[in-house]
Amino acid sequence: MKILETRRLILRTLRPDDLDDLFALYRDPEIRRYFPDGTLTREQTREELDWFVGGGDPDHPRLGLWATLDKETGRFIGRCGLIPWGIDGRDEVEVAYLLAKDHWRQGLGGEITQALLHYGFKELGLSRLIALIDPENQASIRTAEKAGLRFERRIEHEGMRCSLYAIATPVR
Repeated sequence: MKILETRRLILRTLRPDDLDDLFALYRDPEIRRYFPDGTLTREQTREELDWFVGGGDPDHPRLGLWATLDKETGRFIGRCGLIPWGIDGRDEVEVAYLLAKDHWRQGLGGEITQALLHYGFKELGLSRLIALIDPENQASIRTAEKAGLRFERRIEHEGMRCSLYAIATPVR
């Protein structure tokens, strides 16, 4: 099912047949460089995929990870989504994306981020969205800042030291 569409991308629900494409991303050490658990095995990838295909977090059925497809070719080029977290006693929703290396430096991260912000604020009625970024990941920091997210603080989350960037609902 299609969730969102941008100028160059289609974001749709993940399907079981996305396993090979998702695993290609998750086993690549350069793509997974800023993840605390590093690369994932095929079985770990299958477990994550099964979780999201099965509906993800039952308390947040409209949130989750989605396939990112090149609109022109229909090819799977990444995954993205809105992920619910509990951080310091507060419910937060993270804007997340991961792209295949041959799609880096084309502005797609920004295109995805803008689409997710719009969806979160306008469609879901969220009041705040965050990005959890490794302080060394300058490309993701630039993408977040360009989309309007601002640095709030450093935190430890899921075994990772990260910078929390946030944006509140734009004034109407």
